[in-house]
Amino acid sequence: MSANEGTRAYDAVIVGGGHNGLVAAAYLARAGWSVLVLERLDHTGGAAVSTRPFAGVDARLSRYSYLVSLLPRKIVRDLGLDFRVRSRTISSYTPVERSGRPTGLLVGGGEQRTRAAFARLTGGDREYTAWQRFYGRTAQVAQRVFPTLTEPLPTRDELRRRIDDESAWRALFEEPLGVCVEETFADDLVRGVVLTDGLIGTFADAHDPSLDQNRCFLYHVIGGGTGAWDVPVGGMGALTDALAGAARAAGAVIATGHEAVRIDTGRDTAEVAYRTRDGEGAAAARYVLVNASPRELAALTGDPAPEPAEGAQLKVNMLLERLPRLRDPDADPREAFAGTFHIAEGYRQLATAHAQAAAGELPTAPPSEIYCHSLTDPTILGPELAGRGYQTLTLFGLHTPARLFDRDNDAVRDELLKSTLAQLDAHLAEPLADCLATDADGRPCIEAKTPLDLERDLRLPGGNIFHRALSWPYAGPGDGRWGVETRHDRVLLCGAGAVRGGGVSGVPGHNAAMAVLERG
Repeated sequence: MSANEGTRAYDAVIVGGGHNGLVAAAYLARAGWSVLVLERLDHTGGAAVSTRPFAGVDARLSRYSYLVSLLPRKIVRDLGLDFRVRSRTISSYTPVERSGRPTGLLVGGGEQRTRAAFARLTGGDREYTAWQRFYGRTAQVAQRVFPTLTEPLPTRDELRRRIDDESAWRALFEEPLGVCVEETFADDLVRGVVLTDGLIGTFADAHDPSLDQNRCFLYHVIGGGTGAWDVPVGGMGALTDALAGAARAAGAVIATGHEAVRIDTGRDTAEVAYRTRDGEGAAAARYVLVNASPRELAALTGDPAPEPAEGAQLKVNMLLERLPRLRDPDADPREAFAGTFHIAEGYRQLATAHAQAAAGELPTAPPSEIYCHSLTDPTILGPELAGRGYQTLTLFGLHTPARLFDRDNDAVRDELLKSTLAQLDAHLAEPLADCLATDADGRPCIEAKTPLDLERDLRLPGGNIFHRALSWPYAGPGDGRWGVETRHDRVLLCGAGAVRGGGVSGVPGHNAAMAVLERG
């Protein structure tokens, strides 16, 4: 479509062509609605994209979001998506030095191996037994909570009755996560491995009274009803491509390079003004679904801005000529990097890093975690690279809030990347730099993104990957029936900032589509 052609009318206009917007578009178009998707960038996908970030190198990396857990199979089936994920045989590996020697904790590869790994690290069976009991309980919660994400919002009491485990409810929904972690586990490293799921993209202490860490933890352990985090075959862009294809096949119009600048609402219709490289235009609709942050929604509708959001992560993409050798003689790099490789994420280390960042300083031992996509799914590498043993690495750093980068984003990014990789190198038998591939210009294949980079590139408020603090998966005041409603009857929020948003899930897109289909 082109600008300056007058106002055209649709049943629904969707602002933002990220994965949630595409889910909504596909559902509505399949229901026979006329749908227009307006995307500011020249491509769809938002943060769920695959790109070739290194010049002249045939490696298609998931540049921002990178693993899948919260995407319901229901959405994949309903929309007939040609999209697959592969499970990781190893859950995690955490290196540590104990009694002057390098060792580590490998979780995965079967119950017997995991039990032996716990015993080797901790000297007995206590921690493994506690681990089994703890994650058995979270699995029961996941089985009860996950199916509700694509249903109308339950009340708090309804969800509590559905979980039907008062001890689990108290540990996950009422008390700071640190209370349960400290009561359940004794080993500092084991405690840290558990806590990290509450800190992905969330700047909080284990005992933060806001319970932000609890909500983050909950979403990380309920995915798919199991809590498993799987590898998207073909990279995260494969999901976006499948969704865009499903939406187009159903009749939706996807207009890239179209930036929405204003939403005017009336009693029976709404209108979205947009601009392109060639001019301006407008589209009328019965409903407007906004796949953007609550901050962007407020700017479009002229409403007061919500409370500021802040991201707290470092995202690093790398391509290696080979995986580095590890100091731990019992660890195979092909196993250790296949799952989540925890770095400087002991319980006390996480507390120290949070305290330093809260005081306005970069953590002296920045915590992070790494995984290797290409070990599970080599299709993201060109045949030549795969044949020569090249591998990707994705690093996600914690406890680096956006405020730390305000004074000089580039300089602080460089400093943080250097110290983060130094923490990794401490557990390697060779420097990571010796393993990095180089691009067509001879530069190392490594790129880092701070919260401010994500705000600039994707308009994530403060670089917050969830758009705002995560919500509980039950109805709060003003949340409406589906958790996507706004103060404007004709405008709904279908992005990560909706109730039950966050992560690559498609849930807000599904729920916004269901909400407007109910209204007709």
